[in-house]
Amino acid sequence: MSAVSAGSAGSAERGVLVTGASRGIGRAVARAFAERGDRVAVHYATNREDASRTLRELPGDGHVLIGGDLADAETARTVVEEAVEALGGVDVLVNNAALAPGAGNRHQVADVSYPDWQDIWQHMLQVNLLGAVNVTYGVARHLIDRGEPGRIVNIGSRGAFRGEPDHPAYGASKAALHAFGQSMAVALAPHDIAVTSVAPGFIATERQAGRLAGPDGEALREQSPFGRVGTPEEVAAAVLYLASPEAAWSSGTVLDLNGASHLRT
Repeated sequence: MSAVSAGSAGSAERGVLVTGASRGIGRAVARAFAERGDRVAVHYATNREDASRTLRELPGDGHVLIGGDLADAETARTVVEEAVEALGGVDVLVNNAALAPGAGNRHQVADVSYPDWQDIWQHMLQVNLLGAVNVTYGVARHLIDRGEPGRIVNIGSRGAFRGEPDHPAYGASKAALHAFGQSMAVALAPHDIAVTSVAPGFIATERQAGRLAGPDGEALREQSPFGRVGTPEEVAAAVLYLASPEAAWSSGTVLDLNGASHLRT
């Protein structure tokens, strides 16, 4: 684990911890908060180079880089402690860090061995669910001890609702994250801590550029009647609103961000 600051705290309004902020949605979320004057802790697990770029590109002062693998419970606790110390307090948590579906962790029942099945499930749940659970605990206790209001926003997925046959552990981890967020919304409301989730569909991140440019690109865009996929900035805009004081009454919600590509009742 490591923490590297960028400038002094300045007069920004809130301290914001964004996990998994090396690139993609996490980077866009970190930038959105920094643009409104908040101090941001840019968390990364292994990709320090990209995370450092995120930090350099943030406007304003008082931002910090924090490394650590959230699959480890002790590391998750330390990441929160470092963010609190570096930012002078954490008021907003965005649980974005996750293992995304990919060729390397595909695990359809008919195609994967039992040991690989176990390994993928355990790792996916450790990062996508338990990592967020443990970071949430640390930030929530910090807010409760301070006696201050706060906001927690989880980055879930459309896959929690429509299913992920090639990556069932991913879909299950995101469904569990949604349910965890709703439980915390009820538990933390007496402390004036609002908890929400967003459920993005396919998002045009750097990691997906190859798929969008390849033979699958058109089919991915056609999933939405808008004829395109979403952008990290669109997710960031929703997160920014849900983390605002005006969105307190949205606590417990799971906001779909999939361009009507999947509708649920």
